[in-house]
This record gives sequence, C-alpha cells and structure tokens, in this order.
Amino acid sequence: MRTRALGKTGLELPIVSFGASSLGQEFRQVRLDEALRSVHVALEYGMNFIDTSPFYGRGMSEVMLGIALRDVPRDSYTLCSKLGRYDLSHFDFSAKRVAESIDVSLHRLGTDHLDIILCHDVEFVPMQQIVDETIPALRKIQQQGKVRFVGFSGYPQKVFPFICDQTDIDCVLSYNQYTLQNTRFQDESVPYLVKKGVGVMNAGPFSARLLTNSPLPDWLKEPAEVKEAARAAASCCSEHGVDIAKLAVQFSLANEQITTTIAGSANPSNIQKWAEWAEEPIDEELMAKVLKIFAPVKNIGHIEGLPENN
Repeated sequence: MRTRALGKTGLELPIVSFGASSLGQEFRQVRLDEALRSVHVALEYGMNFIDTSPFYGRGMSEVMLGIALRDVPRDSYTLCSKLGRYDLSHFDFSAKRVAESIDVSLHRLGTDHLDIILCHDVEFVPMQQIVDETIPALRKIQQQGKVRFVGFSGYPQKVFPFICDQTDIDCVLSYNQYTLQNTRFQDESVPYLVKKGVGVMNAGPFSARLLTNSPLPDWLKEPAEVKEAARAAASCCSEHGVDIAKLAVQFSLANEQITTTIAGSANPSNIQKWAEWAEEPIDEELMAKVLKIFAPVKNIGHIEGLPENN
C-alpha cells in the first residue's frame, strides 16, 4: 500500500485507510466475527491507519476495535479517534468532557495513547468554543502523552479557515466533499491547508452510498437531481463492466495533496477490493464519461450543522 506524509506530523499514512464506523452497526447489524475479520483484513492489506469515534455505535466501534486489536502490536498501526459528538444531537466540547472522553476511548481501545484525536463534526456547535476551550484542553492532554496529534473534522468548508486561522492544528478531516460528484474540499480548502502545513485527510469516497450500486437510503440528504445523476453514472459504469465504487475510490486516491482517504465497511471482501483497486490503473475514458454526467450537479450538497457554520 502506498503512503503519503501527513502534514508536519511525521506520520506516513496509507492512501486508503480503514474507517470503523460500520463496526458500531451504524448502517446494519454486524456479526462479531465479521467485524473482527474486517479489521484484520484491513491490516493485512496495508490499511494500517484506523479511524473511529465514540459516536459510532455510541461506543460500540471503539469496543470492537479494542477487541480486534488486542493481540496486534501497537506500533504496527496508527489510531485515530474523536470526541465532542456522542449521539445524533448530543455534543459536548467542554474541557472537562475532553479529558473524560479521551480516557474512556483509551480504555475501550485497549491502548495508552491515540495517534490522532479529532474534534468530531465541529459545525454543529459555535466554533469559537473549539478555538478557545477544546483545542487548548487537547494540547494539555497531548503534553501528558495520551494523544500525539490534534485536529478536527467537519463537512462545511467554512470550518477549516475559521479554526486554522486562529490556532495551530496538526491535521483535519473532511467527509463527502472530495468525490466524483463533489470536489469542494479541493476547490476551497486543500491548497490553503497544505500551505499552512496542516495534514489533509478525506473520508467518504462513496458519499454515504451515493456512489455505489446499493439502494440509496432514505436518510441520504443530497437533492433529487444529484441522486438521479448518481444512478445514471452507476448505470454507465455497469455498461462498461465496472462498479462505480471502484471509480469513486480511485478518483479520491489520485489526489496527491490528500494524504489518505478513509473508507468504512464491516464486509471483509469490500475492504480487500479497495486495496486492490488502489493499485489498479484508472480507466480514464470511463472516468471522463462519469465526470461529464456529474458536471450539471457538481458540488451541489446540503447544509450540515448550524446555518452560520455553512
């Protein structure tokens, strides 16, 4: 698996990484053996950067990972968790909860340190708190050796300059905003972040199943015209004997300025396919056709979090 440097951290991450949200049964019921095998397959194929959160399965994802990683040497993988979001509408970025949350995550994960800690979905709260209270609290935890690097995740592009202009950040994570259909992360934020030396991570190459052959879930927030374009693009790929998910992964991984793209599944065969697709050449002709289908709806998304943060 190819790797890229993460900003100024000194970390080298695989270009495609393992997202553990599915281990928390966020999308479907998962068998224990299936969950554990998914983690091991990811590691076998070099996807040794693992991303989780106490929000995923309300703690279940971290617990599952802790079990799966119990006999795996700690220096053989890089571990990222988050804090601040604990349920669909429960957010707490206070300094008091920072310390408590990290200790709970360390216990669940069976480790004495996290390589990266991210403030999770900061667009749902007044972001000045992240600058004034949360990040300083995390820097104190960093000095204790419990976390190595500090950052935040978000969907609206406005969050990145708002926070990074006011305080030093090691790395950030954007989700569903660098895909076949939506490149706002690159268009609006990546050059700025790279210039500042902030590590750049991307999640959600499939844009919450939009860019797969799976039935689109009712909770998918994209407008109807985006969904229609996605179905047309998937049909175009199928006519060429290609899964649109393959193109989606390859598109995201091709951006050299993005250190890693995080994809999540509790299906070991999916994880194996992603690793294989990462090494295969892109069908440039098919890619051009798919991007043409998406051109009329490019960068159309939705509002996430507080209106003033969008």
